[in-house]
This record gives sequence, structure tokens and C-alpha cells, in this order.
Amino acid sequence: MSEHVKNFVDSLASGNNAEAGEAFKDALRDKVAAGLDHSRQDIAKNIFTGANAEAISDPKPEYTGPNDRTDAIFDDQGQQISFEPNDAPQPEAEAPQAPVEVATDETQ
Repeated sequence: MSEHVKNFVDSLASGNNAEAGEAFKDALRDKVAAGLDHSRQDIAKNIFTGANAEAISDPKPEYTGPNDRTDAIFDDQGQQISFEPNDAPQPEAEAPQAPVEVATDETQ
């Protein structure tokens, strides 16, 4: 029997309920702490046991070297991307405007 449990029983027998309550709390804290320590040790022992490494990312596409063709564009999976012309008007670039300077009257 632990010391806290013994104090709990003795305090109850002598009618000192306040001390019995504190002894009970101390006994409970010790029991919970011991259980947590045991669980921590089990987890630490088994955390990497039987764990298989997983791939971090998707496999990279195989590099085939530079391509002399410029008439085709390929995505990162090696699939050709087709571009078809459309009749939409192309946007025109706008020239930036110079900032407007505001004259201030410094005589005020």
C-alpha cells in the first residue's frame, strides 16, 4: 500500500476529512502519473516498430533529354498540349501614365 493511501485511511479513521481529501488527491495523482509513464514507455518502444517508409512525393517523370522540336509543347506528365487559335481579340498593352504633380503653395 502506498504512503498516500495509508495517509488517506488514517485521516479518515481520525475524522480529519480535509487531510483525507488531500491524501486521496495525492494518491490519485501518483496513480495517473505512473500510468502515463508506462504508456509513454510503450509508445516510445513501439513508435517505429513495423513502420514502413512512405513515398514523400510523386515519382518524377523520366528525363529524355532536350527536344529539337518547337512545334509541340508537353506537360510534366509527357502528354502533348494542343493549342487551337480562337477568334477572340488580343488585349493590347497600355502605356503607363506619368504621375501628376500637384503644385502646392508653400507661402501659407
